[in-house]
Amino acid sequence: MENIDYKRELSDLYQQSDQKVSLVEVPELNYLMIDGQGYPNTSAECTAAIKTLYPFSYAVRSIIKGEEEFKYVVMPLEGLWWTEDMESFSVEDKSNWQWTLMIMQPDFSTESTVERARANVRESKDVPSLPDVRFESLDEGTSVQTLHIGPFSEEGFTVERVHEFIESRGYSLRARHHEIYPSDMRRTDPERLRTIICQPVET
Repeated sequence: MENIDYKRELSDLYQQSDQKVSLVEVPELNYLMIDGQGYPNTSAECTAAIKTLYPFSYAVRSIIKGEEEFKYVVMPLEGLWWTEDMESFSVEDKSNWQWTLMIMQPDFSTESTVERARANVRESKDVPSLPDVRFESLDEGTSVQTLHIGPFSEEGFTVERVHEFIESRGYSLRARHHEIYPSDMRRTDPERLRTIICQPVET
């Protein structure tokens, strides 16, 4: 049985270095998504979303493995972060942040696959935010990325590097601040956390 690792297939997006800032082209991708708001470190809503997205994604994989006869590595958690007034957006003050947590799904996933997975998870798992999960595609296009190593609270300098790169290349910010979490934040020491900082741009 073939085993696909999408982190390798999409290495330009999911294997960034902290030594450089890169311009990448992000294709349209499918995600399981949950929306919420509030400070992520203390938000019960955020915790519930994480507890739901992982088993849901594994349920999708189980269906695809049975029908398509190949398996793949479940992708890492990702997040879109913003505020209603982006002039007040700050990585230091996250109390008014709104967010979408999400996990990328294979390009041949369908609404039917997702709804069957939802039914399977409902029967076998305690998933508090199951009704809130939606299946949606996201097309970010040209983006700037780099890797941050360390606590989330120290991302500010890395975000500044990304914004400086964008300005120096004549681009402007577009869409929402996007992060990818290759590290399992539930089990990794904060000093060793790896976070890919992503910012869609336009000319």
